Amino acid sequence: MSKIIPFIISLFLSISAAAQGEQTSSNLMRSNLKIYVVVGVLLIIFAGIIVYLLALDSRLKKLEDNSN
Repeated sequence: MSKIIPFIISLFLSISAAAQGEQTSSNLMRSNLKIYVVVGVLLIIFAGIIVYLLALDSRLKKLEDNSN
């Protein structure tokens, strides 16, 4: 048990050190404006999901009203 705790601590420290090195890739995506394309696509997907869920909800309300 005493050997596991230092291993876990060193694992977390190495992960945080590796995460700091990834700033160059995020800066690269921002400089090429690709990050805005990714954000735009994600927003379109989430908007589509919300519209679909709202349409599904209205259909279910109609079915519930007709069954009563």
